[in-house]
Amino acid sequence: MLRWRIALLVSAAVAISYLDRQTLPWAIKAIQADIPISNQAKAFLDSAFLVAYGVMYLGGGRLLDVLGTRRGFLAVMIFWSLACASHGFAGGVLMLAASRLLLGMGEGGGFPAATRVVAEWFPVNQRSTALGLINAGSAVGAVAAPPLIAFVLTRIGWLGLASWRWVFFLTGTSGLVWAAAWWKIYFVPDERAGAGEGETIRLPAAPLGELLRHGEIWGVVAAKFMSDAAWYFYLFWLPKYLFDARHFDLKAAGAVGWIPYAASGVGSVCGGVLCSQLLRRGASVNAARKIAAGVSAAVMPCVMFVPHAPSVAWVIALFSVAFAGQQSWSTIVMVLPTDLVPRASIGTVAGLIGLGGAMGGVVLGQLAGWLLDHGFSYTPVLIIAGSLHVMGFVTICVMVPRIVPLSLSSNSRA
Repeated sequence: MLRWRIALLVSAAVAISYLDRQTLPWAIKAIQADIPISNQAKAFLDSAFLVAYGVMYLGGGRLLDVLGTRRGFLAVMIFWSLACASHGFAGGVLMLAASRLLLGMGEGGGFPAATRVVAEWFPVNQRSTALGLINAGSAVGAVAAPPLIAFVLTRIGWLGLASWRWVFFLTGTSGLVWAAAWWKIYFVPDERAGAGEGETIRLPAAPLGELLRHGEIWGVVAAKFMSDAAWYFYLFWLPKYLFDARHFDLKAAGAVGWIPYAASGVGSVCGGVLCSQLLRRGASVNAARKIAAGVSAAVMPCVMFVPHAPSVAWVIALFSVAFAGQQSWSTIVMVLPTDLVPRASIGTVAGLIGLGGAMGGVVLGQLAGWLLDHGFSYTPVLIIAGSLHVMGFVTICVMVPRIVPLSLSSNSRA
């Protein structure tokens, strides 16, 4: 069916975004041969990405609400692909930071665009499944990153340039190819009924101040702040954990490092399917979303046992459970804007939620860098990370007592 092919196309964009953001973590050892990077400097580079990503998650969401999904997604994909390629020209930490900043700015529009696609193409009882499929693209990109980057680092050194520079050039090119396919394929369903996208997007979006009046939106933003703090720590620090704490080389890390990311894809799909099945069996939207989110959060404390794992197999298994739980959780949280606000404001609310998540990633990432550079092990950070999803779930239950459309005085439901 056409709508599922559209979902797969968007999933491919998410895969590219995760491949792009994983380039630095997996190429870090090769880059350090040319550019000295401490743990604190690495945290600084991660924060440069996340601050820009968070701010432009909101700005990109608003941009999508203005330009519409087709034009908006094209613009952000081209921007972030060129930003990814720009890493290959870096000669120092500051130049890398500028490239990370630009990459974050571009990728900030990706998930708001995905959320708009789901709202435009899918009925309520299919949205969590669709977002689960789209979110699984993050696993595809992250799974592809270790072997692909290892291959480029060990086999490609064209034109006398360091191999790590080609990692960024090649991944940036993949996004430009996707952008061409998107422009050719995508349309808003209303166009086939005689209404162009321009008519669809001119419905008035609720002012930001109106949206922020509602405690429910603050509750989801706060929950995302907590849960994404853990997720970005896993995403950006798992390779370094394997290098530092388990003494892996690039080949060994690439051989097993993809497994947790593959598990995250399974979690994305399972979380969405569980929620959709609950709806089909008569559960309310409120109950279905919260049950699926609660099950996802319940498995996350397992990561606290990673420092005590007796073997690498156990380390990978525990991280795999955590990655699956995180992406199952993320699928449910991503769909909440479609339940709470009209279509014209979905990009903005998704942007607010993404901003909260990115700022959480900055806080925990900076804490991790400081602790590791001051003689601490990974244990305290993993204890904190393992508790955050449970805290986020409690926050949603308290601040969003019922998941129902909010009453917005400046908008009508689309």
